[in-house]
Amino acid sequence: MTETDHPTICPRCAFETIGRLATSPVPGVWDVLQCGRCLYTWRTIEPARRTRRDAYPEQFKMTVADIENAIEVPAVPPLRSAG
Repeated sequence: MTETDHPTICPRCAFETIGRLATSPVPGVWDVLQCGRCLYTWRTIEPARRTRRDAYPEQFKMTVADIENAIEVPAVPPLRSAG
C-alpha cells in the first residue's frame, strides 16, 4: 500500500499500521482498511472526515491512553436462532 493509494496513519488514533480487510469486486474502486491498534475500519471512498487524520473530527480522535484505559470493547451478541 503506498501513500498515494491509501493513508499511512489511522484517522482516529494516528497509528501507522493499516491493514487491508477487503477489496472491491471491481478492481481499484475501493478497499476496506483497518487500524492495527484501535480497530477503526473505513472504506477508502468515504469522505475525508472519515479517512484523513487532519479532517477527522477532534471529539472522536483517540490517544494511546484512551485505548489502554477503555473499560471494555462491546461484545457482539450471539445470533438469534431461526425458529
